[in-house]
Amino acid sequence: MTTIHDDNVYRRTLTSGTISVTRHKGEVSLESLFDIAERRNPKRAFLFVSKVLGRHIPVSPAVMRSVFRQLSEQFPTGIPGPVLFIGMAETAVGLGAGVFDELRTRCPDPVFLTSTRHPVEGELLCEFKEAHSHATDHLLYLPHDPEMRRRVREARTVVLIDDEATTGNTFINLLAALRHDGGLTALERVITVTLTDWSRDALAEGCPLPVHNLSLVSGDWCWEPFPDAPVPVMPQVNVTASGSVNISGKQTWGRLGMVAAAADLGLNVTACAGEKILVLGTSEFVWEPFLLAERLEALGADVKYSSTTRSPIATGFAIQSALAFTDNYGLGIPNFVYNVVHQAFDRILLCTETPAESVDPLLLAGLNNVAGTVEIITYE
Repeated sequence: MTTIHDDNVYRRTLTSGTISVTRHKGEVSLESLFDIAERRNPKRAFLFVSKVLGRHIPVSPAVMRSVFRQLSEQFPTGIPGPVLFIGMAETAVGLGAGVFDELRTRCPDPVFLTSTRHPVEGELLCEFKEAHSHATDHLLYLPHDPEMRRRVREARTVVLIDDEATTGNTFINLLAALRHDGGLTALERVITVTLTDWSRDALAEGCPLPVHNLSLVSGDWCWEPFPDAPVPVMPQVNVTASGSVNISGKQTWGRLGMVAAAADLGLNVTACAGEKILVLGTSEFVWEPFLLAERLEALGADVKYSSTTRSPIATGFAIQSALAFTDNYGLGIPNFVYNVVHQAFDRILLCTETPAESVDPLLLAGLNNVAGTVEIITYE
């Protein structure tokens, strides 16, 4: 049951406890921005499920683009460059790329990187941990391109982007890795960008550099666990490794750096006005699929965007339906699609950076139950 005491307080009672959040800053309605779900994770029982991110809840590309713009409008001017933007795998890869896309023409020498749990051929910049996560280890690679590599190495401003900050510890770990292991000694300024920030300025309090926090809403949170609540069992998804399936060599969207979107996925795909289409990204491959979804929406189709994930979440509360299958990277780990199989679509476009034959038939069967047509769009 959800109880809204007023516009600034959101409370959700789960089977294992009660989560309460109190907004201190921001004008966006809390209910329009997120809901709460239960993690299948003994480290943290609750999960903020964004209604605007396009990961666990299908959403219009136009809504996602408006969020990118709202965040970019808060961005300070006159920041020193080069400016290194970093999106956090896997949930905030698309958010990071979207914020970067809005700001890349307004910043000196910008470059975008995303952390990854899918190793590729390249030189590691650093590694860091997200301790509470279902998959703790992150890798950051240096770009192959010499100019992008220079911008990373000489970055004076770093922009850290995640969907939400609960404690701020992941940003703290990432910044320490960039400065000490990555050797980014020229950094002068840190900017964090999140949809929701409940971290109580934790990064700013422990950081030797000036920190500027941007979010749609920020505030405080409180978790009250039930003393006898069962401990959830988490599927084995804590894997950062190369699988048996080859990843596309076309790394244009952030894992090996990006300065502008290629926007070249599914160029032959078209849509009819009013056609109800779901575009599904897979794992970290979400930015190019989002741009495809945005293009089809501009043609007049009724488009929703979402993506597969390795995040194990219980059904109920924010998760109305779930489909489980095996990942398309050959890691043999569970993946999930949430809030899709209880809906209906004319067409689903499943977008991958791996070959079509890498897609689990269980996923295709589940999607075929809710759409007249399911197409696999590969990035080659």
